[in-house]
Amino acid sequence: MIFDQEGRLLILKPTYKPRWTIPGGQMEANGETPWEACQREVEEECGLEVQTGRLVCVDFLRPRPGKPGGMRFLFHCGEFDDVTLGAVVLQTDEISTHRFVEVAKARELLSGPLRRRIEAACGSTTLRYLEDGRPVRGMGGS
Repeated sequence: MIFDQEGRLLILKPTYKPRWTIPGGQMEANGETPWEACQREVEEECGLEVQTGRLVCVDFLRPRPGKPGGMRFLFHCGEFDDVTLGAVVLQTDEISTHRFVEVAKARELLSGPLRRRIEAACGSTTLRYLEDGRPVRGMGGS
């Protein structure tokens, strides 16, 4: 998650799916860590260099037919100033546009699982653990 100085969330419109998303993607099979993947994907998708961050949510997804499942890590990468955000350069083969929206507005535009991760993270001061995008009873804040 990347925010502007007004507390609005950076969202991206992918060219390959109907809903908006945030910068991110898959880890490379070369031993890349989740944090390294976050930094690389943010730079690839929108040209921003992420120096610091905080892990705010981990979501376990069960495998389903045609979907392998796995873990999703959500990092809060802080607020960026207007000068830095003015230098956003989109990866045009994957991202058609970007905007900054209030988290409440993002809820309308993002997919269910991503929306639930962001809601859990923004509504908590501690690391949140989810399963299939939902809080787990007995796991703090559920």
